[in-house]
Amino acid sequence: MSAEIRYLSLCGLLGYGYAEESLRRALAGPLDFIGVDGGSTDPGPYYLGSGKGFVKPLQVRRDLSLVLRPALSRGIPLIIGSAGGSGARPHVESTLAILRDLAREQGLRFRAAVVYADLDPGLLQRALSEGRLSPCGGAPPLLPGDLDGLRHPVAQFGTEPIQAALRTGAEVVVCGRCCDAAVFAAWPMMHGIPAGLALHAAKIAECGALCARPAGANDSLLVTLGPDGFTVEPANPVRRCTPESVAAHSLYEQPDPECFYEPEGRIDMRASTFEPCGERGVTVRGTVLVPAAEATLKLEGARFRGCRAITVAGLRDPVAIASLDAIEAGVRAAVASAVGGFLAEGEYTLRFLRYGLDAVTGSHEPPPSPPPREVGLLIDAVAPTQDLADTLVSLARSSALHQAFPGRKATAGNLAFPCSPSDFAAGEVYEFGLYHLLRTRGLDLAFEPEVITIGSAP
Repeated sequence: MSAEIRYLSLCGLLGYGYAEESLRRALAGPLDFIGVDGGSTDPGPYYLGSGKGFVKPLQVRRDLSLVLRPALSRGIPLIIGSAGGSGARPHVESTLAILRDLAREQGLRFRAAVVYADLDPGLLQRALSEGRLSPCGGAPPLLPGDLDGLRHPVAQFGTEPIQAALRTGAEVVVCGRCCDAAVFAAWPMMHGIPAGLALHAAKIAECGALCARPAGANDSLLVTLGPDGFTVEPANPVRRCTPESVAAHSLYEQPDPECFYEPEGRIDMRASTFEPCGERGVTVRGTVLVPAAEATLKLEGARFRGCRAITVAGLRDPVAIASLDAIEAGVRAAVASAVGGFLAEGEYTLRFLRYGLDAVTGSHEPPPSPPPREVGLLIDAVAPTQDLADTLVSLARSSALHQAFPGRKATAGNLAFPCSPSDFAAGEVYEFGLYHLLRTRGLDLAFEPEVITIGSAP
């Protein structure tokens, strides 16, 4: 086992940015590897279904352009997780294209190991027929036919495929969809660091300096691991970690304050301690892994639902604000009547989001009293085609503009529009058709790395 392992989490998500000074300071000391998570389901299923990234290529290119050459020149492996945002093959290929462009621009040549996470439709059908799939995060059970038309199904793999990629001697590892923590735990676990400590450190590191104060996913974090604990410290001297900030981030996006789960098992934090280390660091000890009794992987896949159009407007008339329910009911009835010849009920959706009133909380909280002075209204239409969605939102907008309501005195419009044109075509809409756990025993899911050379010979 290595006596000590030290790595850099470049930033909270590839393309979010980081201070160049943070990278320079980190490279001044020893580093075993540099890791960065590249994806998330937080922005929703559109990016998985469409094959597009939610962070723009110029942002990703900037972050990679600064770190690629120094990492290669110092022999420090660079590990990229969930490349391109959602980690399906189109997203991975977009990241590889950026790496190839940078190699040409900077005169670089290097070995890369690529780990794709895409799933074969035949394997999914077998898993469904054998009862291996169970809902995750409130998803409904899968029924026969639910896998038809699924776009870019992927598995969120853990540390083992990344370790296999590192064993190839690759200088850069580009992963498809993988667990965020796996990006940072694979190397330490491969070199003998206890899995509980490695995964807990990785859970904190996956978001860059978000565990520091001031918090910043757009900055870097240094992590040092030993056999008995690990220390986290922001690379940027303007930030510092505290026991409270690191302990709080250990709970990030987790429903249970005592543990979190990865494919490797349950990471038990009941005995974890958080102590100051120097002026800006925190040392954590006591975390252990309880291995999973049965190996599972989380699967994700998207299904095309239709196309979206929206309009945004504001209301200031207090009588209109108090009558928004009546206005909405009238608009819905008018739209249903107008589209009856070409769209049936159930073939489209129409949402009214009333910001300032209840757009975020819905019916979970009582409406404010007195009502707000202003309300922003977002009307959202989804239909089978973009032309139909555009038509729906146009009808809804014009109806809402002139809709009668109790106590209305003026004949002018009810709404104020901040933009012209007022309506916006938002394009394709996707929903999660696959958001399930797969029991993997007896299935061939190795996710073998593919080794390629990027850049041309000097």
